[in-house]
Amino acid sequence: MRHGAPQTPGLLLGHTDMPPDRAAMQLCIDRSRALAFDCLTSSGLSRASAPATLIATDRQAAHRIDPRWRELNFGEWEGMDPTTLPAGDTARFWSSPDDYPPPGGESWSGLCHRVSAALGDVGEPTLILTHAGPIRAALTALCGLNYQQAWAIDLPYSAVLTLRFWPGDNPGAQITGLVT
Repeated sequence: MRHGAPQTPGLLLGHTDMPPDRAAMQLCIDRSRALAFDCLTSSGLSRASAPATLIATDRQAAHRIDPRWRELNFGEWEGMDPTTLPAGDTARFWSSPDDYPPPGGESWSGLCHRVSAALGDVGEPTLILTHAGPIRAALTALCGLNYQQAWAIDLPYSAVLTLRFWPGDNPGAQITGLVT
């Protein structure tokens, strides 16, 4: 599940810990009620961890924070409105995020590497409450999507994407549902 809208949407929040909007947290809680899971894992950033804590309480489920599910680190662009950044710099990043990561930030392959490692630790039905970047990185790791394909998938706030995968040398995934 992608976290609900932060208090100020539209910024490159990355590792910036902006609190979630209260109504958006409720939407996450409401959507979680139709899901089958045994535990929750979330990013430690409050826009993901706050609704995860409420969902865990509501479902009487264990909640674990895993920093590998944080959003891409935008470095010097953290908290910025992307329209205020030099257009050429952001265009290079969006067209080739490994060759042109944000200044002082994380590359796309770095994000994919840490999310792949986090996926390896999922052993039971788990609701992962995270950010759009790590969800796309999980799709890349599990479904073999390339960067452009992963970013072509619309993931609005509070979207639920259900993936089934099996650990092992050749993990497979099946997208079973997307709720937006």
